[in-house]
Amino acid sequence: MSWADESERTIVRPTTLFICLILFAGLPAWAEVADPLESLNRKTQAFNDLADKHVLRPVASGYRQAMPGPAYNAVNRVFGNLADVGDAVNNLLQAKPGAFISDLLRVSVNTTIGLGGLFDPATKLGLVNHEEDFAQTLAVWGVPRGPYLVMPLLGPSSLRDAFARPVNNRADPLRYLRPVAHRNSGFGVRLVQQRAELLSADSVVFGDRYLFFREAYVQRRQYLEQDGRVDDPFDDEFDDF
Repeated sequence: MSWADESERTIVRPTTLFICLILFAGLPAWAEVADPLESLNRKTQAFNDLADKHVLRPVASGYRQAMPGPAYNAVNRVFGNLADVGDAVNNLLQAKPGAFISDLLRVSVNTTIGLGGLFDPATKLGLVNHEEDFAQTLAVWGVPRGPYLVMPLLGPSSLRDAFARPVNNRADPLRYLRPVAHRNSGFGVRLVQQRAELLSADSVVFGDRYLFFREAYVQRRQYLEQDGRVDDPFDDEFDDF
């Protein structure tokens, strides 16, 4: 595929796709979520929304418009390649040797043949991307999710996911980039890139924004913790057909 072909292709982002599935898959209204801090969480989300509206979203929008499609996708792949390191570590901690070896091979192939992740030959070789983090590892170990939590500037989380963040940071190769100025620049670009990935999802948010984001976050985390397996409440009803 040429650069021109890639830039013209319409790409459906995973987060946008997942939100659309929540909207149209017939999932029940807001599931019961432990949220004893709702009052504080709503205030924190209001602050985050304000910061996003006046700072992060305009920057991300300008970045997306300024970046040519091929360059934008290449940067996305580079950060994805870095994230694959943490995926491998957590698959090992979750006792998934097959996924662990696959992730190691994926990082090796994309870092070498793929020029640091600018390209993704690993996917063409059948080495699929596993999205894992230490919060999912804690879930496998039986640690409960705990109450829903909105973190200042960081957004939706849970008590378990918040405690997992320092470990996730330790497994982030970008953390060890030197000099520090380059590392901080990398963090900044990644933050803007992640927000740019969500721009297409802004238009599907409806109703109570707090409940919408809470439900979307919890559903997303459950989906990841179950490795993409979706429980179908109607499956048993059609077994006899």
